[in-house]
Amino acid sequence: VQLQASGGGLVQAGGSLRLSCAASGSIFSFSVMGWYRQAPGKQRELVATITKGGSTTYADSVKGRFTISTNYANNMINLQMNSLKSEDTAVYYCNVKSSWIDAWGQGTQVTVSS
Repeated sequence: VQLQASGGGLVQAGGSLRLSCAASGSIFSFSVMGWYRQAPGKQRELVATITKGGSTTYADSVKGRFTISTNYANNMINLQMNSLKSEDTAVYYCNVKSSWIDAWGQGTQVTVSS
């Protein structure tokens, strides 16, 4: 499967962005889908995940501000980001996992200006 992330950009603090990850095939077979991010000089960290059953997890730093969702009709994994902060600046990567796969998208840059 190939994953294409989009939707990143430059936004002022307090603003919103919506990231989308388009899969080349059906996302129905994946156990867990998620978004991760990596800021300069830091390790990649989990932002949010959603399971096939719809259960979600969020990093404490984004709880209440970010929402992950899936669109099975269009094979998309979305991340709605509200109330953005400068510390949200990073390259954001989408990911899908099952017992037989662990695939990453190419990343999309999110820059939040204060």
